[in-house]
Amino acid sequence: MAAKNQEWPEAGDLVIATIETVTDYGAYAKLDEYDKKGLLHVSEISSSWIRNIRDFVREGQKLVLKVLRVDTEKGHIDLSLRRVTKRERIEKIMSWKKERKAEALIRSVAEKTGLPLEEVYEKAVAPMEKEMGLYEGFERVLKEDAEALTKIGVPKELADAIAEVAKERIHVPMVKVKGTIELRCMKPTGVKIIKEAFLGAKKAEKSRDVKIRFYVIAAPKYRVEVLAENYKHAEDVLQEVAQGVVSNVVKAGGQGTFRREK
Repeated sequence: MAAKNQEWPEAGDLVIATIETVTDYGAYAKLDEYDKKGLLHVSEISSSWIRNIRDFVREGQKLVLKVLRVDTEKGHIDLSLRRVTKRERIEKIMSWKKERKAEALIRSVAEKTGLPLEEVYEKAVAPMEKEMGLYEGFERVLKEDAEALTKIGVPKELADAIAEVAKERIHVPMVKVKGTIELRCMKPTGVKIIKEAFLGAKKAEKSRDVKIRFYVIAAPKYRVEVLAENYKHAEDVLQEVAQGVVSNVVKAGGQGTFRREK
């Protein structure tokens, strides 16, 4: 964050950089996350032969670069473009975008509470970055409310403001999977048994970081939907929840089946 601008990157780090000057022997780049500049030598731009360096880099261009060497005494940083893989580039850009968004969210928190930005950084940002990551902290608040932050020492006033800003400004994309549960229980308490089976499954919703929904299609058929951040997790929870409902009804003397829907 702000304090990071005073530090130096380390060899092997991926950095977001803006090309400032292009020469015949390479390009000078400003490291956006640090108050530093580095040299991208022409030999580190591409693995293929370079006829015109400007075909590969240009002034004002933002790139993901890898730090090769750092000389803090001389103030030199050597950078590479050709050693950055496609996956590394995508992951770094995503991380950088999240960090920038997190900084904007923190400014909104400061405005909402009327507290100086430095105080918000000291009392909220520092513990969030230490325990969970800053942007990840905003995401966790969406799932667990302000209590997730008060547990790590963030004052309640700030935690509540962060929770409000998170709900206003962050949309976590969810995927949905669904299936049909068919249940029958001829015992006098059959309706209660089926109801309790669904309630028991619903109680575990929060610990799995998902949303679970049940609908009556037409007795004895019920639909179960699971919303989660990725398909694998959603699929795992769907199978576990559905089989749990069926199992509880069967144990109580009823019958049940589950069918996954596309």
